[in-house]
Amino acid sequence: MGRRRTIDRDKVLDAAEATVSAVGAAGLTIDAVAKAAGITKGGVQYCFGNKDGLIDAMMERWFNEFDSAVAAEVGDETDPVTAMRAHAEVTARMNTAENARTSGMMAALLQREDHMEKNRAWYRGRLDSLDLSTEEGRRARLAFLATEGAFLLRSFGFAEMDDTEWQDIFADIVALVPKENA
Repeated sequence: MGRRRTIDRDKVLDAAEATVSAVGAAGLTIDAVAKAAGITKGGVQYCFGNKDGLIDAMMERWFNEFDSAVAAEVGDETDPVTAMRAHAEVTARMNTAENARTSGMMAALLQREDHMEKNRAWYRGRLDSLDLSTEEGRRARLAFLATEGAFLLRSFGFAEMDDTEWQDIFADIVALVPKENA
C-alpha cells in the first residue's frame, strides 16, 4: 500500500496569493489555484471547500501573520497605544511585494459582504481598543488611520511612493505616538 499524499495548505495559499498577484482578484478561481499549486481542483476543494473558504483562509493567514508581527514588536506591553505604534512600525517595514500581496487579497475581499465584515471587524477591534478620552488615544487613532491610508494609497497605486518617501511618511506617523518613557 502506497503512502497517502497530503496537500500542503500553505503551498496552496501561496499559489492563491501568486494567482491574485499575477492576474488580479477576478482570476482567483479554484482551477487557477490548482494549476499554480500543481494539484487537482479536487485537492483545492478538499483543503478549502470552495472559493470563499479559500479567501477566508487567505484572510486568516494574513491577519495572523500581521498580528504576530505586531505582537512581536510590542513584546510584553499590553497598552493599545503601544500596539498602534507597533502597527505603524510593522507596516513601515512592508515592501512593495508585500503591499501588492495584501492589496490583491483586499480586492478579493470586496467581492462579498461576509469577507468585508471580517475585515471591518479587524479594523473595528483596533479602533475600539483605544481610549479616545486621552490625547494619547486620539493621536494613536490618527496614526492608525494615517498608516492605513498610506498603505492603501501605495498598495492600490493611487499614490506612487518610492521606499525613501515611504520611510519618511512612516517616520512622521510613528512620531505621532511617542514611546512610553521616551
